[in-house]
Amino acid sequence: MRHFVFLLLLLAGSVLPLRAQRLQPGFDKAEYLELLRLHARMSEASALYHGIAPPQQFRRVYRSPVLGLDNRWELWHNGHGVAVVGIRGTTARTESWLANFYAAMLPAKGELHLSSKQTFRYELAQNPRAAVHAGWLLGLAVQADGILARLDSCYRRGTKDVIITGHSQGGAIAFLLTAHLRHLQRQGRLPADLRLKTYCSAAPKPGNQYFAYEYEAHTQAAQGSWSVNVVNAADWVPETPVSVQTLDDFNQPNPFGTGNGFLRRQPLPQRLVLRYVFKRLDKPTRKAQRSYQRYLGKLLEGQVRKYLPEYQPGPYLPSTNYVRVGPTIVLLPDAAYHQRFPNNSDQVFTHHLFLPYLYLAQRLP
Repeated sequence: MRHFVFLLLLLAGSVLPLRAQRLQPGFDKAEYLELLRLHARMSEASALYHGIAPPQQFRRVYRSPVLGLDNRWELWHNGHGVAVVGIRGTTARTESWLANFYAAMLPAKGELHLSSKQTFRYELAQNPRAAVHAGWLLGLAVQADGILARLDSCYRRGTKDVIITGHSQGGAIAFLLTAHLRHLQRQGRLPADLRLKTYCSAAPKPGNQYFAYEYEAHTQAAQGSWSVNVVNAADWVPETPVSVQTLDDFNQPNPFGTGNGFLRRQPLPQRLVLRYVFKRLDKPTRKAQRSYQRYLGKLLEGQVRKYLPEYQPGPYLPSTNYVRVGPTIVLLPDAAYHQRFPNNSDQVFTHHLFLPYLYLAQRLP
């Protein structure tokens, strides 16, 4: 029955093109509110969608099995030519949190060996200095093939508009999925006329500055961006992972290195002072970055193998300069919001859940 409904919705999208409105770049309040309602229904815990109406336009047509580190995605369709790929966020299971804490950076171009039968090859950015979060890259890797297969089915039945979306961890993976799909389009391995639009909601930071530069360049259009990041200013999750910036994270040339021409041209007293200051600033951040890579990389890689015994990542990059990605819509709390959703040290996700995001988004102009 579920597959029958899936076919009906896709056929409706192909025979009613005149009624369908193509996706447009930029933030659309009505779109985002519908996606929040959709995300709430992706949760298996009714408490998370209590008080939130179900989606009005979209219906679920496919739910993936649980994959990798408790990853799951769903396909929704509105019956008028628009599909939604929704990526589930963090769950209460240990392995889902392991994905978050597995926060060393891997190159944005490379491969992950998942098993003897599956290797995920990817190019999320061309710059060799671009890097992304290891745990969420793994989340992309275990879901990408299934998503591509369903998108191919949608496209062959006439659906050419696709919204990629995720809330929380799902938003971080949605960034990476978008970069992956757009690379496949540039390679001619995904139809160029498949229109992709991305909403990342309450998403943590998925990668470093060099990943962000390319992601933003590839999603930009004359009328606005095809990717939107929505953040509640009271939510701590989009401020994670913790960023550690070293002097190596800067573009070259720059004036911060101890052996560059800028320093050599300074008078001796200033040169000695600047060199001392740079070394004092540089040493602690390098030490912190190495600890990050050791404990949140190699150590947790071993824990990942409890769930994926044959998992082998590429070499970690010596960078943990996580940044926010893409044009951001800020949901700014006011006094009325804080009265309804007061701070509570025993409820650390008060400002991260669907209801506060819905409350603030509804009040946008």
